Amino acid sequence: MNRQNISLLAVAGVVALISGAAAAQAPKPATPAAKPATQGAPAAQGGQTPAAKPRLVAPVRGTAQIGYTKPVVKRGKIEGRDFVITTMRIQNMATAPIAGLKVDDFWYDKQGNPLPSDSYRHPRPLQPGEVITVTLETPLDPRMNRNQWQFSHANGEIKPTLVPKL
Repeated sequence: MNRQNISLLAVAGVVALISGAAAAQAPKPATPAAKPATQGAPAAQGGQTPAAKPRLVAPVRGTAQIGYTKPVVKRGKIEGRDFVITTMRIQNMATAPIAGLKVDDFWYDKQGNPLPSDSYRHPRPLQPGEVITVTLETPLDPRMNRNQWQFSHANGEIKPTLVPKL
């Protein structure tokens, strides 16, 4: 008697699994599409056009071209601490997006020894023709004498060009 109950439960479980799997694979009924305001009318006359799917564009590989304005270097205070704040505008002059744009600001003393520096990494690909403002905040050190900027990206090098205005 006990074997019959176990067999019956096993068969019921298999049937439940098969019916659940069949229901998951069944095609969903199509919902009727919303009718446009004026059927058959072109978009210029008030009809609706389907939205275009966004396209992913491959980023620049190798050397990328950017233009940047002359950096403005000022002293300032941030949360009570002294900083050297460098601000510049950068434009992508390449024909494809630049992924992982990075700007490094290196500071040196009179003897050429490196001092604390700052770095900026753009959070998304820089699109062709797009202009961004980069702000670098380096802690002030009385030994600071000169600095240097270095541009790079995730897939290669950057060829920077100083431009008068963006």
